[in-house]
Amino acid sequence: MRTEKERNLLLRALDAFKRKIIVISKDFEILASTGVDARVDGESPSGKCCYEVFYSRSAPCDNCPARKVAFSGKPSLRDLSTSALGKLKRSCLYAYPITDQDGQEVMTIFNFELPALDGLEEELRRTNGFLHNLLQSACDGVIAPDMTGKIIIFNDAAAEVTGHSVAAALDHLNIRAIYEGDGAKEVMRNLRSDDYGGKGKLKKYRIKAIGKNGEKIPISLYASIIYDENGKEAGSIGFFHDLRERIHIQQKLEKTQLQLIQSEKMASLGKLSAGVAHQLNNPLGGITLYTKLMLEDYELEDNAKEDLYRILKDAQRCRDTVKELLEFARQTRQFMKPININKAIDRTLFLIENQTLFHNITLKKKMAPFVPLIMGDSQQLGHVFMNIIINAAQAMDGNGTITITTQESATKDRVIIHIEDTGPGISATDLEHIFEPFFTTKEEGQGTGLGLSVVYGIVENHSGTISARSTPGRGSTFTIELPITLATEKGAEHADHA
Repeated sequence: MRTEKERNLLLRALDAFKRKIIVISKDFEILASTGVDARVDGESPSGKCCYEVFYSRSAPCDNCPARKVAFSGKPSLRDLSTSALGKLKRSCLYAYPITDQDGQEVMTIFNFELPALDGLEEELRRTNGFLHNLLQSACDGVIAPDMTGKIIIFNDAAAEVTGHSVAAALDHLNIRAIYEGDGAKEVMRNLRSDDYGGKGKLKKYRIKAIGKNGEKIPISLYASIIYDENGKEAGSIGFFHDLRERIHIQQKLEKTQLQLIQSEKMASLGKLSAGVAHQLNNPLGGITLYTKLMLEDYELEDNAKEDLYRILKDAQRCRDTVKELLEFARQTRQFMKPININKAIDRTLFLIENQTLFHNITLKKKMAPFVPLIMGDSQQLGHVFMNIIINAAQAMDGNGTITITTQESATKDRVIIHIEDTGPGISATDLEHIFEPFFTTKEEGQGTGLGLSVVYGIVENHSGTISARSTPGRGSTFTIELPITLATEKGAEHADHA
């Protein structure tokens, strides 16, 4: 029990509180009051109804917290916040039940403002705004789902990579739709293990995401499990980087490196081949000359003549090999001029389409009607097309389809030629070596293995590129890319005349 002094102090404290505090009965009759606004017209409001004194109403307010207390017997709070000139003023009306000295249940009501809460809410808004801007400005994609898979954070970078809009992702997208197959389960399983950076963490984990259009996107993922205050899993957050550009650059670098190695091999073998070819030319010329003289100057038996003709034939094969060696070594003269690649291909087809090998082969032309000119040697480029087309015909055993396509590159700086056949294709192992000198899949005596090496050298000497792709059982495709020139065919005619 409080002493009289304590009660007096408490009453004085209440009077100095400067807040409206009233005690009312269940009939809303004011039993006691204090505060700045507690007195009305200089008279005590005791004995009057609170809704008459303070609101000039004839009945209790609908949202009065005292009504809720009278009904439930539990404390109740009413928000009285107002907004003026864009500034929010927070205040509340609080009611709770008590018993008087006679044991009767009455209610206490008082109002209070929330300046501290305003400051906290403003600080919370600033913090949330900063966090939102931080996530949105991140270069990598950020996605955070709860434990049901519902996405609660999805930034602009994630939208750019996946193709899903931020609004759609937050509205209805589930994290399971982001990963390929059971990728979401795989990520959570690895997050709960100790093998990828410690339990609850995942570092530098490569997985494929699925774009809105169904594209499989390789990503590098950093992820963590989010725990609540009780240590239970509440969700997860992942930061991922799109690897497509990096992989593309890496593949391009590897391709360039292989081309550089190939070019170095060709240069070394070219010098060697040039020396060997020049050394062989003189004795081969002598063999051919004296064999012909023997056939012309002497009466020989048929068996002897057959032997000499065989010598001539083998010598001619050697001469052809030497010629290919010289071409491979690029020792032959080049005459560069502006060329219409469609016309160059037509001339090549005109020379070969009536040969016996092509009687059962369909030659399809899908050449763009207008392609830019390229600067090149028409004879050497004709050799390139003829070699590839004849190789295709031989691979198909003279029966199938060869399709030749020409087009301008998307960058408008190159002409692209595709030569596609329906032959048996080339194995992946052989495909790596087809442009190497002396490599051949033909039977012994059927080829020197220099044909495609010469083709590679000619294309490279025209500042172009050549590549091949093949699916065993479905044929092969050779792709040649040559840089365009700004010169005209009229200029080429003047060059021919000169």
